[in-house]
Amino acid sequence: MKDIIPCLCFKDRAEEAMNNYISLFKDSHCGPVIRLDEAILHELSRLPPELRFGSPGSMLYASFELCGQKFFAVNGGPHFKFTPAISFFVHCASKKEVDHLFEKLSDNGNVLMPLDNYGFSERFGWLQDKYGVSWQLNLAGDKLPKQLIVPFLMFVGDKYGKAEEAINFYVSSIPGSDIVSITRYPANGAEPEGTVQHAMFTLLSKNFMAIDSSHPHAFTFTDGISFYINCDTQEEIDQLWEGLATGGEQQECGWVKDRYGVSWQIAPAIIEELRKDPDCTKNSHLTLAILKMKKLEVNKIEEAFNS
Repeated sequence: MKDIIPCLCFKDRAEEAMNNYISLFKDSHCGPVIRLDEAILHELSRLPPELRFGSPGSMLYASFELCGQKFFAVNGGPHFKFTPAISFFVHCASKKEVDHLFEKLSDNGNVLMPLDNYGFSERFGWLQDKYGVSWQLNLAGDKLPKQLIVPFLMFVGDKYGKAEEAINFYVSSIPGSDIVSITRYPANGAEPEGTVQHAMFTLLSKNFMAIDSSHPHAFTFTDGISFYINCDTQEEIDQLWEGLATGGEQQECGWVKDRYGVSWQIAPAIIEELRKDPDCTKNSHLTLAILKMKKLEVNKIEEAFNS
């Protein structure tokens, strides 16, 4: 397995959001952009009305990097919604950087925790931007880690108290993964004893964070943010497809929703290589093939691309 990449699924503003983020974060740029054509729109017209979206020439999918880390942006229609159950924890080198990002990202957004000293951080703020994506901005100073943007999972509602169970499930399901640290709430703490106050774990060598929160939150995990896993072989795809879906749900186009409600895309790494081909017709054939599949199959993807 090559990599695990956060995928942001917007209603219809993916390109605008992507360009906005690239303008704000250092070491950032856009990769290949796949746009809707008549053939893809015709296939989408077969979906229920609430799942149809887009017009010819509008962006369907793109890869981009923020702080040197890869993301995907997708337009998927009104079905997709973001919540703070998954946010991105951003390590910043200076107070100026924290304040700048907070100001720009919170513009027309929603402040969840205002900029302040919270004890665990000298300068920290949590916000939901105008597109709905949530960011936690933290002053790391001279303790900057190599990975500057870390996915952060918050287990709330009926998923509360399951953070440690979920972490163990992910680490056991995805090779090359490990638990770095788990801090649990003590007796008489702010949350029930033993629940996860903060956890750090790695999946395919990428850092993730997680917490439990018993506070009444009117949200939970959605497929607005999913995690795309690039697999080298069909055997790896089959293994993850079955493993992550245990107790969850296998969905269309290589998607899996796990037992905790977190969404994953299990895909062959060859897709990213094929996407680099400038031939729009081949890329359209590739997209059409994926739209017609449930579990993705390498041979059928290659055949479609070369047809």
